[in-house]
Amino acid sequence: MSKAIKIKKGADIKLIGVADKTISAAQRSTVFALKPDDFFGTIPKLSVKEGAEVKAGSPLFYDKARERVKFTSPVSGEVVEVKRGAKRKILEVKVLADVETRYETFTPWAGGSDREALVNTMLNMGLWPFVKQRPYGVIANPTDTPRDIFVSFYNSAPLAPEASFVLESEKENVQLALDALNLLTSGEVHVGVKAGDSFFDGFTGVKKHTIQGPHPAGNVGVLIHHVSPINKGEVVWTVNGMDMALIGKSLKSGQFRAERTVALVGSEVENPHFYTTMIGAKMDSILGGKLKGDNNRIINGDPLTGDAVDAEGHLGFYNSQITVLPEGDHKKFFLTEGWLAPGFNSFSLSKAFPSWLNPGKRYRLDTNLNGEERAFVVTGELEKVFPFDIYPMQLIKSIMVNDIDAMEKLGIYEVLPEDFALCEFACTSKVNIQQVVENGLADMRKEFES
Repeated sequence: MSKAIKIKKGADIKLIGVADKTISAAQRSTVFALKPDDFFGTIPKLSVKEGAEVKAGSPLFYDKARERVKFTSPVSGEVVEVKRGAKRKILEVKVLADVETRYETFTPWAGGSDREALVNTMLNMGLWPFVKQRPYGVIANPTDTPRDIFVSFYNSAPLAPEASFVLESEKENVQLALDALNLLTSGEVHVGVKAGDSFFDGFTGVKKHTIQGPHPAGNVGVLIHHVSPINKGEVVWTVNGMDMALIGKSLKSGQFRAERTVALVGSEVENPHFYTTMIGAKMDSILGGKLKGDNNRIINGDPLTGDAVDAEGHLGFYNSQITVLPEGDHKKFFLTEGWLAPGFNSFSLSKAFPSWLNPGKRYRLDTNLNGEERAFVVTGELEKVFPFDIYPMQLIKSIMVNDIDAMEKLGIYEVLPEDFALCEFACTSKVNIQQVVENGLADMRKEFES
């Protein structure tokens, strides 16, 4: 049965720089890159060497632990660099793009009941990394059959793009992707949409749930928790709603189509709106000439969960948003911007500043943490923004002391770092909570899957 989910815990951080609903083509990037760090839990093994010629859909590397899971090139061209870090860790695989993209051809999928053929097509084409599993948030194991599959078409993060706008002309491809997901599970395909959004009314073969409330209402973890929580031993798969059009288009054409519509947003962006580009495109092909000033933080993703990059960086595999905020490295005079300032332009989750009297106001926030890490004390602030029936403070502390039994009992199977992003923002102790949760998930996986 479909559910109408309404949550109260959470907070909407309203920032200046919402994208206008217009789409432009970004400048064609000359170099594209895939980053193994985008794929949590993956041990990359190269399929190519520098100098190799590849087509769009040719494998660049694969998961050493599950060799069928391949990561394919978004474009055709020459592999110009395998960038390595400490202990020869692979950081990026870069491809110098051809002027005209050449594609590997695969057998298109237009429906049917042969699950194994669909799985093999997705694996070979490079679509499988879009399918993740919970617990742990790693790429799904293709030999598993999940209890259910969850897709959230609602992103409630600050400045996040609206799926109904991005996917407006992609309904047919999205429906094909939903049909494919139906074949992959023995259970149900659950989709979460924003309450009142009628764009997704016509899709068939799914259970649609409406979600209402402040961020993180749109997180797929919130959808799972309120529809059918994960018990020990169960596995569910998730797919980002923004990736559904790409999956459907690729299955229909038999080619890996890495096109993506990206929202360039934030207070330091001139005329923020949407751009069409491709996975792995160089940042300066999207950002060039569109930023205010030169002391900005470029974020690959949303402000709460994204990674800082520079203009030489590349668009992440899963990212549909680039956010640009002012750096917070300048000194603030205590009477005008510091602790004695009246705070009319300061955002707060509490009522510390009079700005709470104007709930619709948007803010130009910088990246300053306004403090440094200190003792992790109980404040009750995390519970106010965490819409799960889980004790966040106790769970985080159990991870910090590596208490596996406590982590299990406190519900670590249900959560990912993104579910704690708002807790990290609210944390007065300035603890990097998302990294703590990621470490906990890695420890749990090592304990039970090794």
